[in-house]
Amino acid sequence: MAQHVAQPTATTPAVPAKLPLKDIAPWAVFFGVLMLVLLYFVGAEQGATSVFSGAGVHEWVHDARHLLGFPCH
Repeated sequence: MAQHVAQPTATTPAVPAKLPLKDIAPWAVFFGVLMLVLLYFVGAEQGATSVFSGAGVHEWVHDARHLLGFPCH
């Protein structure tokens, strides 16, 4: 017994889902702050602006620093 499969018709246009800005805003702020923290550690965590003493953080992000074009030595 063959089952009938409904085929989509060209008369029903695709409608994008509506996503209110108030639902996206907390996540956008969270990821924005996270990206700024990561940018700080990759781009500025050494020397006078160092939050942590020593070169531990610098060594952890050393390759990312070069990949993103930040000078470090």
